[in-house]
Amino acid sequence: MTHPSSRSTLVYSTETGRMCPDCSQPVANCICNRNKVVAVTDGVVRVSRETKGRAGKGVTLVKGLALDTAALAAMAKQLRNACGAGGTVKDGIIEVQGDHCERVAQALKLQGYTVKRSGG
Repeated sequence: MTHPSSRSTLVYSTETGRMCPDCSQPVANCICNRNKVVAVTDGVVRVSRETKGRAGKGVTLVKGLALDTAALAAMAKQLRNACGAGGTVKDGIIEVQGDHCERVAQALKLQGYTVKRSGG
């Protein structure tokens, strides 16, 4: 009888650090992210504010950036620094903690993006 966990893969190595579960390479040398296709957008970056599912705490959402995973993370860091707030990237959407729609929109316009406020 085979055990379901007998197909386990290496997750962390003391020599190289974190390992990609898909290609079993170190995360720094992962070949999985190079093959991912960037989502096609209409060229307009939408900035909105949302509190849904966050216990009343507002976050600023940035949708529509046609960037790969690494570039999206770098853009999120720039926007967080511009606002002086925390945040994350989830499913291709940048979330910045707090109501910073105007600051985020201004920072994106300075980088040459077409920005539109969406939502209320």
